[in-house]
Order: sequence, then C-alpha cells, then structure tokens
Amino acid sequence: MKLYYAKGACSLSPHIVLIEAGLPYTLEKVDMGSKKTDQGADYLTINNKGAVPALQLDDGKVLTEGPAVVQYLADLKPESGLAPRAGTFERYQLMEILNYITSEVHKSFSPLFNPASSAEMKTNAKATLDKKFEWLTAFLGSKPYLLGNTFTVADAYLFTVLSWTSHVGIDLGKWPVLTAYHSRIAQRPKVQQALREEGLLK
Repeated sequence: MKLYYAKGACSLSPHIVLIEAGLPYTLEKVDMGSKKTDQGADYLTINNKGAVPALQLDDGKVLTEGPAVVQYLADLKPESGLAPRAGTFERYQLMEILNYITSEVHKSFSPLFNPASSAEMKTNAKATLDKKFEWLTAFLGSKPYLLGNTFTVADAYLFTVLSWTSHVGIDLGKWPVLTAYHSRIAQRPKVQQALREEGLLK
C-alpha cells in the first residue's frame, strides 16, 4: 500500500494507523500547491479531489477521506484493536466521533489555514473551535482515550488535528484535559515514528 501525504496534514492520522496496525506501506509526499508528488506524478490523477490522504492499494484501487481510510486500515488488522468490530454498537460510536472530528473540528480549522481569510473570519473560526474544544474536554473527561481505555483510529485523528493549534495561534493549554491527552498520544512510540518519518520530530 502507498499513502499519499502532506507533512503534518490530516494524512498523518492514517500514517499513524498504518504503523500502529503493523501494516506494510510506502509513503509518497504531495506538494499541495503544485499538486505534484515527490516522484513527479500529477496528484490529481490519483485523487481528483486534490486533498490528502489517498491510500493506493496494491491492486491500484484508491481510497480517500481520512475517516474511511483509517477504518479500512483498522479492519485489515482487527486484532490490533484500533476499531471495534463492525456491526457492534461500539463501532458506531467510533464512527460518531470520527464524524464529529472531521465535520466539526477539522473543518473549523480551514479559515485559519486560508490566506484569503479575513481577520474577522479567523476570529470567528477560533471562537467556534473554542466551543468544540470545550465539548471534547467534557467528552474525554478522565478517559485516557476517546472510547475509553483503548487507543483507536479516532485518537490518531484527534491527535493530528489538535497538533495544528500551535500553527494557528491557539493555546491548547486553555484546555488542560486536551493538553494532557495530546501529550499522552505524542508519547506513543509508533506515533513518534510517524512524526519522524514526516520530519516533524527529530
């Protein structure tokens, strides 16, 4: 399998999951400006949405959209515990929190990364994220991970998104529960491996 990624982008989530699951993979970096890969390929011929991640299977099939990719990877190694078994109530809880992260948290960052956004748009985006972080704080409570005592693909995704706060002028320290959670995930050896492979950790 080949994962198309951009450094520190949401593709970090499936990168972490690949390592946590012990699956074989190769990486190909994408320049999001030119839409060219570091091998010189036109990324739009791989994923015409132009976004990362894209997971190319050995038979040439391509899967996109982070929440779908990470669940697919988890199901390849069910013994990893990275996702509850399909059809169980717990699996739908995983899907619920993945949907929340992608639609409510991830997308709320968009204006902060857009150079065309006005100061007012960025202020509004930060206010929106404040509310999302308050909800996540309450949802996590004293749990070590989003679904309880087991690290899942949702934790890889939330860790990735929370990592963006330092790049957009948000002090995650305002939410001690989230700060501790982010630090806890960052200490996982396989998370550190993914960070090193993307040049995010020395």
